[in-house]
Amino acid sequence: MKLQGKTALVTGASRGIGRAIAHELAKQGMQKVILVARSQDRLLMVAEEIEAMGTEAIALPLDLTQTVDVNIAIANTWKQHGPIHLLVNCAGVAHQSPFLQTKLPKVQEELSLNLMGIYTMTHFLARRMASKKEGRIVNVSSLMGKIGAPTMATYSATKFAILGFTQALRSELSPYNIKVTALLPSLTETDMTHNTQRFRGVASMTPEKVAKVLVDSLGKESPEILVGWQSHLAVLGNRLAPGILEWCLKLTAPKSDKQPMKKPIFSRSF
Repeated sequence: MKLQGKTALVTGASRGIGRAIAHELAKQGMQKVILVARSQDRLLMVAEEIEAMGTEAIALPLDLTQTVDVNIAIANTWKQHGPIHLLVNCAGVAHQSPFLQTKLPKVQEELSLNLMGIYTMTHFLARRMASKKEGRIVNVSSLMGKIGAPTMATYSATKFAILGFTQALRSELSPYNIKVTALLPSLTETDMTHNTQRFRGVASMTPEKVAKVLVDSLGKESPEILVGWQSHLAVLGNRLAPGILEWCLKLTAPKSDKQPMKKPIFSRSF
């Protein structure tokens, strides 16, 4: 995909991988980048950084879980700024907790943003891309979308679901000349990961490296983009020796001093 003269929309663009992707797209000559996240102040800061690189930037503060607001905003943005050629779905949230201590509101937040947020944005933009017979969609999953991680059950579930969603869309949207790809970074140094317990022995990478790998891969037809040698090794190990990989995960997973609940949350049977 040639970036010159094209417009991209990046969700989760106020920080972390999303911000780094927006920067890398600007460096590589993208004409216009639309930045989506909930924090208007952070978006405006990123927009200034993008503008300093010579690329037009539009800050679009949105809560992706609000379907009506997203629909209206996308319709207006398409009308005011022209067709969007590249969609990068990067917005997401992760809450780390042993499964038996998970809290339902946090589970619902992960499901709502990580899954429904991607679905909503993709649905509204893909229909417009289809009318133009042109588009590229990148859904940011994770290595945890290939290998379920202890203490990250809900997050892993959403990232597995993103891969299934991506695979389904790849076939369904290909007649409209829309290419759909999944990006699978491993542990990345972001604000989100700073608040989680680390898996022992897992090397981290920078958001900038993830962004560089993605942008360099846009000209290829790869259905999935793995980032980092550990990701490739883990996926290969899961394919050839899943039992050994699961044993390794148990050894490297964060330890919890919390004890399982002795009583069920609900005493009534359903």
